[in-house]
Amino acid sequence: MRRKSIKGLSIHSKYHSLFGVRWLLQRLSIYPNAYYNFLKDRKAAYKIKKQQALEAITKIYHEHHGVDGYRTMRIYLKRKNIYLSNLTGYKYMNHELRLLAVVRRKKPNYKKGHAHKIFPNLVNQDFSAKKSQYQMVHRFYLFISYEW
Repeated sequence: MRRKSIKGLSIHSKYHSLFGVRWLLQRLSIYPNAYYNFLKDRKAAYKIKKQQALEAITKIYHEHHGVDGYRTMRIYLKRKNIYLSNLTGYKYMNHELRLLAVVRRKKPNYKKGHAHKIFPNLVNQDFSAKKSQYQMVHRFYLFISYEW
């Protein structure tokens, strides 16, 4: 229904006694079912639920410092007994409220290979030990003997 037609529906209530409903609707090019839906206000419950959802989305978004996207937002809304589909949550967040999530980088994929450069054993040191902590004491002794 266009805005022009809504004005026409409000005009009808003023001139109800002078003109018939069908004549006025035909002149304003409004379908009768649109007129009767306007009178009954059938979408009132939907509008209230939508407004509650939008307020909850805004509150959760600011509590989490704008990090959460529409998929995570759907989970938080479920915990508050507000059930939305992913598409509806996306539409409410990104198009109506203009609340955009912080996009995190993907973790890099695993690449097979050596983690660091392996240097050659130029000093030809022997790192195998016959007893536990034997080499450690041996190297420590050599280090102290060079200081004298």
